[in-house]
Amino acid sequence: MKNKPLILVTNDDGINAPGIRTLIKIMNTIGDVVVVAPDSPQSGMGHAITLDSTLYVEQVFVDDGPQKEYSCSGTPADCVKLAIREKLPRRPDICVSGINHGSNSSINVIYSGTMSAAVEAGIEGIPAIGFSLLDYDWNADFEQIKPYIKKIALEVLAKKLSEGTVLNVNFPKLKFEELYKKGKNDCR
Repeated sequence: MKNKPLILVTNDDGINAPGIRTLIKIMNTIGDVVVVAPDSPQSGMGHAITLDSTLYVEQVFVDDGPQKEYSCSGTPADCVKLAIREKLPRRPDICVSGINHGSNSSINVIYSGTMSAAVEAGIEGIPAIGFSLLDYDWNADFEQIKPYIKKIALEVLAKKLSEGTVLNVNFPKLKFEELYKKGKNDCR
């Protein structure tokens, strides 16, 4: 019997953000999850790393679930570095970051903490995906994108990515059924 994949989950909105809580639940259905995420929002931090102060890491228990969770005082890139070097039992099979509130497209990718975490994993040779929902509301509805996130993650795990490749996935705020009916996008 094959071992479950080891999945690193992180974000830039903080460990208690609704997006990461949703992402954790999805990843728990796929594999063994370890969460290392900022203890507070770190949006717009880009690929910043902490150089001149001490990083603090604390194991936390936010939701029920099989995952191990750690809250980190650093940036999203710090979280990935720390996870790989200190908190993971082995190299992860995939790193997923998000679910970000709002777009990570165009120039925003450079500033995005969500994408910098994914890029940091990619630099380390770990397949990585940054997920975003184009909805800035803290209480955004992630329900409709759950099956697509799971499908994308499973595809990446099954087919692998070329080393150094990072996916940036942005979901529209519109209901997928509305898009399908309008014929603008075949989401099925």
